[in-house]
Amino acid sequence: MSGTTSTPTSGSVNPSRRGRRSSTMGGMPLNDMPWWRWRANVRSALHMLSDPGFHETTWLAGQDGFGDVTDAVYRLVEDTWLDSWSAEKYVGTIFRDSGEAALVDVAVLRVLRIMHQVGADAPVSAYLEHHGWPEAVRAAREAHVRLATADEEDPDAPPRSLEVLRIMTGSA
Repeated sequence: MSGTTSTPTSGSVNPSRRGRRSSTMGGMPLNDMPWWRWRANVRSALHMLSDPGFHETTWLAGQDGFGDVTDAVYRLVEDTWLDSWSAEKYVGTIFRDSGEAALVDVAVLRVLRIMHQVGADAPVSAYLEHHGWPEAVRAAREAHVRLATADEEDPDAPPRSLEVLRIMTGSA
C-alpha cells in the first residue's frame, strides 16, 4: 500500500484531519473527492475562521463538534493543496472565478503565516492573541461572504458542525 500515514501525538484526533495526503501525478493530487466536497470543506473552514463570535463561544470554550483552529486550517488546505499553490488553479471547479480564488488565496496566506508562527498545535488563544489575527479574520470573512453569497447561502448563519459537514458532503 502506498502513501504515508501519520500517527496523532495526542490522545484525541480531530475528525476532519486525515492521516494521509493524496498521492500525486505530475504534481496534481489524485483524489476521488468531488470538487463540491472540496468547496464545502473550504467554505466550512473559512466560515469558522471568519467569525470572531464563534471563536469565543466555540473554540475558546472548547465546544465539541467543531474542531479547533488548526483543524480548520487543515480543512482549508489539505485536499486542495492551497498551501502549495494558488486557488487560481481551481477556477472553474472549486471556485467560480478569479475573484473568489484571489480572496481565498489572501485568507490562506494570512492564516498559514500565523499557524507557522504560533505552531500548528498552539492553543486557540495563541491564534486569537496574535497581532495578525484580526487581518486573517477579515480576509477569511471576505472570502467566506463571496463564496456563500455565490452559493446562495446566508454568510451570517452560524458555522455548521463537522458532523453536519460530513452529512452534507457524504463523507465517511
